[in-house]
Amino acid sequence: MITWSQDRYGTPDDVHLLDRTMPHPDAGEVLVRIGATSLNSADVRIMRGEPWPLRLVFGLRRPKTRVPGRDVAGTIVEVGDDVTDFAVGDRVAGELSRAGGLADHVIAPAAQLVAIPDEVDDLTAASLPLAGGTAWQALDAAAVTTGSRVLVLGAGGGVGTFAVRLAVLRGAEVHALCSARAVPAVEGLGAASVGDRAAGLGGLPPDSFDAVIDLGGRAPLALLQRLVRNGGTVVGIAVGESTAGMIGRMLASAARSIGSHRRIRALTATAKPEITAQLLALAASGDLVPVIDRVYPLSEARGALTRMDDGGVVGKVLVQPDV
Repeated sequence: MITWSQDRYGTPDDVHLLDRTMPHPDAGEVLVRIGATSLNSADVRIMRGEPWPLRLVFGLRRPKTRVPGRDVAGTIVEVGDDVTDFAVGDRVAGELSRAGGLADHVIAPAAQLVAIPDEVDDLTAASLPLAGGTAWQALDAAAVTTGSRVLVLGAGGGVGTFAVRLAVLRGAEVHALCSARAVPAVEGLGAASVGDRAAGLGGLPPDSFDAVIDLGGRAPLALLQRLVRNGGTVVGIAVGESTAGMIGRMLASAARSIGSHRRIRALTATAKPEITAQLLALAASGDLVPVIDRVYPLSEARGALTRMDDGGVVGKVLVQPDV
């Protein structure tokens, strides 16, 4: 079994290729032959152990989970005791709490997986759980529905591209700001308008949106709050790089929402297999097609981590087994 593993927090250079004994699933688990793994900003932050509060969950001195990659898709090759929903040969996808996707096989709790429809390939399926699920939960938090006017800031990344497309599918009028290099991809998602975020928010009229989905946590909260109408909601997903910045922005969001008709919510998304199943259904119908930045072979997975670490990814970065 081939895996990429790290025994300390650090950079992609601290993640190494290892050959390990094939594991066997315990009760409630399955062994999945991985067809594709998608990387997310969460994988990079856990790799680096930044911001520091992450270490309270993922290990104070070193990562508890050595193999990165939380989003996987593949085929079950062995089933543990007490697994009744899946059988050998079933294709499955999910966001794994223990990660482990940068490998050719992974042990996964069956409860964290859902079946992949026949119409959906592994690359598409692996793209959906974390990024698509986060976007879905952000739109729910902002009560986005038919007729909503939505602004997505940072629309070119994994979560951002899904937020744009899913809002369009809900019947919203979507306006997106992203990097110049991401504009063509975001335009293809159905947004009513797409602009270069480098131009800033100053030209946007106040009271213009029912919801603002803010990815990146860099825009002033007061400005974001002015952009939404009374009864509208600002949802912040990534809330700062540093510990102080993250905590400060969360506290400021809560404070500015007190007594206001324009709420600011700092979203902490969680893995929800039921949302992954709905995303897969949309992909099977052809309504949801992930934007894919690049696909790396497993032997070059360090390059995929470096691509994520460098930033500027448009859509998703994926890793698949070597041919």
